[in-house]
Amino acid sequence: MRENRTARLTLLIDPEKKKIFEEICASKDLTSSQVVRRLIRKYIQENAGSRKLPVWLEDND
Repeated sequence: MRENRTARLTLLIDPEKKKIFEEICASKDLTSSQVVRRLIRKYIQENAGSRKLPVWLEDND
């Protein structure tokens, strides 16, 4: 079962990188949050090692 609660992640980024990132996201009709969530999911999957992950996080959807 997928977790429905959300948590906020605050990060600092160079303004120029943020602008370019948001422009690229918009050009692909994605929000920056969608892209960051995908990046985090992929990072977890690639670096979880022997950790037991929830089934929904193991899937590559």
